[in-house]
Amino acid sequence: MKNIQQEVNDFLHRSMDSHVRIAVTGLSRAGKTAFITSLVNQLLHTSTHSQLPLFSASRDKRLVGAKREPQSNMMVPRFAYDEAMVQLQGEQPNWPEPTRDVSEIRLALKYKPTKKTKKLFGSTATLNLDIIDYPGEWLLDLPLLDMDFPTWCQSQFTALKGLRLELAKSWLEKLDALDLTAEASESQLAEIAQSYTQYLHDCKENGLHWVQPGRFVLPGELEGAPVLQFFPCRFDAGAKTDKHSNLAMLKARYQEYQTKVVKAFYKHHFSTFDRQIVLVDCLQPLNAGYESFMDMRDALDQIMHSFRYGRSSLLKRLFAPRIDKILFAATKADHVSPDQHPNLVSLLQQMVHPAWQTASFENIEMSCISMASIQATQTGFIAQGDKSIPAIQGTTMDGQSITVYPGEVPRKLPSAAYWQQQGFEFTAFKPLPSHQDEPLPHIRIDKALELLIGDKLK
Repeated sequence: MKNIQQEVNDFLHRSMDSHVRIAVTGLSRAGKTAFITSLVNQLLHTSTHSQLPLFSASRDKRLVGAKREPQSNMMVPRFAYDEAMVQLQGEQPNWPEPTRDVSEIRLALKYKPTKKTKKLFGSTATLNLDIIDYPGEWLLDLPLLDMDFPTWCQSQFTALKGLRLELAKSWLEKLDALDLTAEASESQLAEIAQSYTQYLHDCKENGLHWVQPGRFVLPGELEGAPVLQFFPCRFDAGAKTDKHSNLAMLKARYQEYQTKVVKAFYKHHFSTFDRQIVLVDCLQPLNAGYESFMDMRDALDQIMHSFRYGRSSLLKRLFAPRIDKILFAATKADHVSPDQHPNLVSLLQQMVHPAWQTASFENIEMSCISMASIQATQTGFIAQGDKSIPAIQGTTMDGQSITVYPGEVPRKLPSAAYWQQQGFEFTAFKPLPSHQDEPLPHIRIDKALELLIGDKLK
């Protein structure tokens, strides 16, 4: 009965435009957990601190305050906000544990409305804000809904070139020893599937981000399940298959994965999102090289093809929510000097350009910003001869305090030759110390809030 009552309440809130679901995604190590932790932390401190000048509702003193509410979906784990804050506010601050599965947190934001229709109901109004965290790798699986098993296999073998081919050697050796027409051997298929999964992990460790199936590297509650024990193979798509063969079992598992994993994620989570923020770490692929950089661009393009574009009219919001705003954010802006922030935004725009064109055609509002969810460095200048150059100061992950000029970020997509002329070496830093009674230090979280929910607080 409580679930039905909650659904009715959510329905009424949607009809009054007082409920919004924001999805937060990005590929591994893009900073999803840090972003959600900081966003929640900033909003919870709005009644006592003025640290969000770019967020109009806060700047104009219309945001009365925020509080955490029980989430509406009881089947989804709660986002580990308290645990993240313990990590960030310890004697030795550390980054919180990264995203492994879907999680959710709900906030109620009380504000003073400016719209006449909302003023009719009182001097204050409430926006229920659901923030959903999920791995970007899972979005890489949505194109599988349009591929049968032979088509998917072909796409994987077509991608085997350069570094990928090197990393796939062990898996390919095991695959060559498999007789696809023989009676199905669950133990042999599990062994080869494990080798294929290791290949996908190795791709990610070496800076390659396009991995399918994405659940293989971030399985969540499915770890060890047979539905994650298949892999691409070469075979004649037109030939008849014995229903008890290895090939038949691989096909059956792929189809089960499509239906029970990919479709289920789309139905229960993805299709309910109103707004989306995609976090992108542009610095890591710059460090890794040209192949990694272009692979991330391809992965982002795959992710963007999955979004259901279309403006949310009232009826659509009530019965078929569709993403009507997308924000791309280049994370870790504090790992470069402030003069490089415009270059970081320009580079991100170049990376998502194909997706931007698609969204613009569908009349979707898209924005690009650079930000640091939780600041890890302080800015200043260092002397170089008779000149002062911008620098950042912070503590590296191994505990060394350094002051450094991290270098230039290219404004446009670099060519392969760019890495031969000069490399990149952007350092990873620990978060700055913070106090329990103060909001976390950040760069432009307020701008992200304005772009994502500013219009909902009017």
